[in-house]
Amino acid sequence: MTMRALFLEHDHVSPPGPVAERFAQRGYTVEEQVVVPPEHFHSPNQHFEFPDPTQFDALIVMGAPWGAWDDESIGRWLLPEIAWLRQADAQGVPVLGICFGGQLLARTLGGSVARAPRSEIGWSLIWSDEPELVGPGPWFQWHFDRWTVPPEAREIARNSRASQAFTLRRNLAVQFHPELDEAALRGWVDLGGREQLVADGQDPDVLLAHTRAETPAAAERAHRLVDAFIDQVASR
Repeated sequence: MTMRALFLEHDHVSPPGPVAERFAQRGYTVEEQVVVPPEHFHSPNQHFEFPDPTQFDALIVMGAPWGAWDDESIGRWLLPEIAWLRQADAQGVPVLGICFGGQLLARTLGGSVARAPRSEIGWSLIWSDEPELVGPGPWFQWHFDRWTVPPEAREIARNSRASQAFTLRRNLAVQFHPELDEAALRGWVDLGGREQLVADGQDPDVLLAHTRAETPAAAERAHRLVDAFIDQVASR
């Protein structure tokens, strides 16, 4: 029986990269759905029809340029997505939440999400209690918000800026972007990210060059993370 992995992408410039590559190598049929298509990127509060989560063997909920707390701006699909994730959890469907996806898991499972005092953008190390599940990195970060860990969850990684990973039942949330490669970063930079980087005091071209150099090793780390999710979390 073929296993199915759904990559829920919230915008059109966030490909699943080495994360999807590893799911495919592990025998999953990779399917992708985009919540906000290009024509609605600047008016994202649109309806989206979420599929039945029980039709998939894993859900990978990706990042987004919007806030996981922003019901006013994206509530027409954000609130249904929270209900969808609650259904997945109740039915035991494994979920890997990445950045915004991890924040949505936190909110869904009883935690909260809010603006962080400072953004975190670039490559950083994290402190992991379970490096065999979530390694120390470096991992790529691009977030302006942070979660509070759900009461029943186990936080397994953090740094001085934010909680970085937690598990609860068959859910794994990570704050960083294991899927990120140079092509994806270039898409973000070209779609408003350059201005955000400059405002953060960073040189976008240096960050792109750093990412180009880091991509091969980062892909290996992403593969190990997927393996650990499948073998240690999804198998619970």
